[in-house]
Amino acid sequence: MESQAISYTTGVPAMIGAMMVVTGQWKRPGVFTTDEFDPDPYMEALNRCGLPWVVEENPVLVD
Repeated sequence: MESQAISYTTGVPAMIGAMMVVTGQWKRPGVFTTDEFDPDPYMEALNRCGLPWVVEENPVLVD
């Protein structure tokens, strides 16, 4: 079966966002953007779902 990697990198973050809403981790009365919620559960889910990330402190700057 053929597929494209873009489907995974597009679909997984959307699925995780939906999971945050359904499980109540992203729920408050009113209208909010995703940036206003606790990012930690979302970022942990990215690691679990195959889209790992790291924080790079003091990266080498390119001129």
